[in-house]
Amino acid sequence: MRKKEKHSPLVAAGLLGLALAASLPAGPAQAFEPEAREIMARVYDRPDGDDRHTELTMILENRQGRTRRRSVETFSKDQGPDRKSVMIFLEPSDVKGTMFLSWEYDEPGRDDDKWLYLPALRKDRRISGASRKEYFMGTDFTYDDMGRRHPGKDEQRIIGREAVNGRETVVIECLPVDSGESYSKRIAWVATGLDLIVKGEYYDKDGLLKVFEVKTIREQDGYFDVADCLMRNVVTGHQTRMVSDMIEYDQGLDDSLFSVATIQRGRF
Repeated sequence: MRKKEKHSPLVAAGLLGLALAASLPAGPAQAFEPEAREIMARVYDRPDGDDRHTELTMILENRQGRTRRRSVETFSKDQGPDRKSVMIFLEPSDVKGTMFLSWEYDEPGRDDDKWLYLPALRKDRRISGASRKEYFMGTDFTYDDMGRRHPGKDEQRIIGREAVNGRETVVIECLPVDSGESYSKRIAWVATGLDLIVKGEYYDKDGLLKVFEVKTIREQDGYFDVADCLMRNVVTGHQTRMVSDMIEYDQGLDDSLFSVATIQRGRF
């Protein structure tokens, strides 16, 4: 297993690794591409321990202001340059026992493996092909949004520098290499010194689709992570807020937690 170097508090963090993107005045198409790629590579490979255990609250809100709350527990572990993670829904009763397993590969040309276990059916469903573009469990995140995005899947360029909530950021336009992806463009506002995306916009062929915002950044054990963030669909008016109630690093999680057999048993 590759041991990640622990950096100073001015290095990186993020949530479930979101791949982001907007339309700002464009600069020279090629001048800053290497620097942009380097920044997004640091975002992708930020130090965050060998494994992570998190307790989350999801708050789903529709255009009329009606809300639904979900309690979630997540575990993730690095295996060399790859990463495995599992998410378990604890409450309410209609989603309790649902599990989402993801194996992320450090190869831009290789699709990640994803499975969703549905307790009502007592079986798991493999998420592949067009299903990756579907929205995850009624949230405003697609299955492809649920994880890190390899920088090799995009062509990047710096298009500006702005302050976001008092933090200086580099604004990076990300255009997908594969024309069949869900988004035609993403823009990431990356906090200078943190290598952390603090704002993002997603575009489809019709224009701006979703906006991502980090509300609170937390420092713990020399790492930074997103403690509170919001994904808002500007077309439907629906939004999903994720609040991290607790995180633990380097707990020595067992590899067996991240197997298909584990979620197929229907208990964790």
